[in-house]
Amino acid sequence: MGRSPCCEKAHTNKGAWTKEEDQRLVAYIRAHGEGSWRSLPMAAGLQRCGKSCRLRWINYLRPDLKRGNFTEEEDDLIINLHGLLGNKWSVIAGRLPGRTDNEIKNYWNTHIKRKLLARGIDAKTHRPLSVTAAASPSSRPGQDQLAARSSCSPETSGACHSSDDDDCGGIDLNLSISPPREPPSPSSSLPTTQEAAGSKTVVDVDVDASSEKKTKP
Repeated sequence: MGRSPCCEKAHTNKGAWTKEEDQRLVAYIRAHGEGSWRSLPMAAGLQRCGKSCRLRWINYLRPDLKRGNFTEEEDDLIINLHGLLGNKWSVIAGRLPGRTDNEIKNYWNTHIKRKLLARGIDAKTHRPLSVTAAASPSSRPGQDQLAARSSCSPETSGACHSSDDDDCGGIDLNLSISPPREPPSPSSSLPTTQEAAGSKTVVDVDVDASSEKKTKP
């Protein structure tokens, strides 16, 4: 079960706030305080969502808002707090009176990031860019040795002969495998009819010659 909606979307106004709506919201909060934002729109006579009323008050209407550009002291404070807290803009805004979290976040992305890059500082780690590049995973020590060992695997055995013999143990892994020979067909091993007839004739001639020698006196 999710949270129930804070208002009825069919009966709420959207878009820019009017001057009359701003006056109603300011008058109600001055008289009753902020209270519950879910029930405030109906109590103040506003056809607005409770979230819209809260953001309108915090970012535009509350009297302690600080207008104008950020000072150098605020810039240094935002940089120090971001180095400790990260992107917790609401917590950072609590340390800067009169500034909203949305205002600080936009100012960080549009101005302070560029200022840190111009100083040679990484905006995420708050460390020099040279140190961040040296500590990147692509430049970890021993990675070249691991790649050299993996190149001597059986799948890449041909590349081992271009390196020293110590890398692959001096073993020649280039195995030449020839395809199996096809056995001769049975018909090719049997003598043909002409060859059989010729051999029979030779045998008959030899028998006749031997018989003639026996009959002579």
